[in-house]
Amino acid sequence: MSASTTPETGQAQESAGRGGTTLVAALVFIALVVAAIGSLGAPLITSVAKDYDVSLSTAQWTLTITLLTGAVATPLLGRLGSAHRRRKVVLATLVIVALGSVATVVPAPFAVLLAGRAAQGVGLGLTALMMATARHHLGDRAVSTIAMLSVASTVGIGVGYPIASLLAQLGGVRVAYLLGVVVAVAALITAMVAIPRDTSAASEKEPVDWFGASLLSVGLVAVLLVTSQSSWWSSNPVPVVVILLVGAVVLAAWVVVERKTARPLVDLTALRHPAVAGANVVMFVSGIAMYLLFTLITRFVQTPSQVGYGYGLNQVEAGLVLVPFSALGFVAGRVVPKLREKISPFGLLTANGVVIAVACVLFAGLRGMGVGWPIVVMGVLGFGVGGFSAVMPQAILAVTPAEETAAAMSVNQVVRSVGFSLGSAVSGLILAANTATGSFAPTDSGYSTAAWTAGVLALLTIVLAMGINASRRKQP
Repeated sequence: MSASTTPETGQAQESAGRGGTTLVAALVFIALVVAAIGSLGAPLITSVAKDYDVSLSTAQWTLTITLLTGAVATPLLGRLGSAHRRRKVVLATLVIVALGSVATVVPAPFAVLLAGRAAQGVGLGLTALMMATARHHLGDRAVSTIAMLSVASTVGIGVGYPIASLLAQLGGVRVAYLLGVVVAVAALITAMVAIPRDTSAASEKEPVDWFGASLLSVGLVAVLLVTSQSSWWSSNPVPVVVILLVGAVVLAAWVVVERKTARPLVDLTALRHPAVAGANVVMFVSGIAMYLLFTLITRFVQTPSQVGYGYGLNQVEAGLVLVPFSALGFVAGRVVPKLREKISPFGLLTANGVVIAVACVLFAGLRGMGVGWPIVVMGVLGFGVGGFSAVMPQAILAVTPAEETAAAMSVNQVVRSVGFSLGSAVSGLILAANTATGSFAPTDSGYSTAAWTAGVLALLTIVLAMGINASRRKQP
């Protein structure tokens, strides 16, 4: 069932006609805010280690814990937000994010900072609710808005990086985290003003699959825990394998439970649709490739030039390298969806896979020919990621009932998070394997190996998308 055939069609058209522009701006702003807050930990790890007197590996948890809570919260919020309590869920989540943001700036022990970052991570599950809100209330504008929301949730990662780096340099880590407080409160006020009121309280009595949510949470935490801590893979390989196996077993048990539950957390029947399953597989593989290259570029430009390569940029300068990523990502988010009338979603996913592959080749071959080239590569990657993100919801929602929008997209968001986490881990492993004992920088050939690895994954993405596109064309 599409949004145009639901009982809420009249409301969707009315919202789109009267306050559609305001609602679109509000939804995109909230998606940008939660993405930016989630990425705040990345440029601040070194500052956190210094200010809180902890090791770099411990400070890394300010990023890891946000990823974990986001992955756990996303499917749960997706199910809660599928009902007519969506506004309440959005506001409650933003309150948690705002309180978590306050916890990151108060003078308190490191544990309080971690708790605050965990609370901020809950907001990463809001993107699927923003998409469900757009599909419910925006009528014909829903498709383009959902595309922009998907883009915002991805390229928004680069929005907070340069600002947070500059604030940390000027005033310290708590001043940088203050940015999260400001934008979280702004997002909460925006949601209170712009998110339409819930239309019915009938669904408030619908049971929530808490047991399924618990199983999924344990499984995801196990998988993401080891994939986000690449240093463990070489130092503690046996525990890593055990944790991964436990996670896989728990996730398998979750699938069995969900298939027998009357009101499951995730409708696995809908996820088995070839288009939905194919889109999630493509998202997983491409997510590894995209984030692998993303982390390579940010690390390469900060590699001291004394080793004969790299550019020795500081955190603020490295943050500015991300500006083309975000800018061209938004451009792609506006341009690529307009091609949907002529090209199928999986055809567009194929094309954007080619763009990502080109970025990998450019970085592998030209990264040492002046700092301008990594910046160019970051822009090309941003365009590919933005286009990919804009098209992905179209591939999934074209065959997904309107009432399952939040749940279906929340699963895709989790798949993307796992792919991103694996991409970061693979990048770290390859570079670590190419770093000599006692050295502070990977070898130049290590960067090449990692770049070509990302290129192979991008090629696999292209092959998968082309195969799915060809099979769908053959269907009557």
